[in-house]
Amino acid sequence: MRPDVNNRSGINDEGKRNTSALSHVEENVIARSIAGGTISSVVEPLIRQIHLFDTYVSGTMFIDEKDVFEKLSNGQEVSLEREKNKFDENAVAILTSDRKKIGYIPEEDSSIFARLMDAGKLLRGRISSIGNECGLTKIVVGIFLVDV
Repeated sequence: MRPDVNNRSGINDEGKRNTSALSHVEENVIARSIAGGTISSVVEPLIRQIHLFDTYVSGTMFIDEKDVFEKLSNGQEVSLEREKNKFDENAVAILTSDRKKIGYIPEEDSSIFARLMDAGKLLRGRISSIGNECGLTKIVVGIFLVDV
């Protein structure tokens, strides 16, 4: 048999079954990516972000570090994290990449996202607009389900 047929069928040149579903070339690419710290270039194409909802960020007036808002930009990714909160049992905090809180998903929108996160689903956010209304910072974020 031809070697290229054997490799695709999972049989190596010695007639033994390969345990890896990846070819040697694929394994080398992944190994180099891990060693070089660029694993995201391998994993990123496999990840889909499914847009679920757009909402505003609530609670911005309660953030002590107001300079965090000056560093935000349209298109910036933010993380969502469940939070124990005496005011909202479904509280989902919105954080920057350096873990600075910018607010919360509004209480009226948070229950579905809290349940998804409690079920182990990964949600992310992306800032779609930043503005100032009546002296308050108004931020709109898109919420995405990360599907691997």
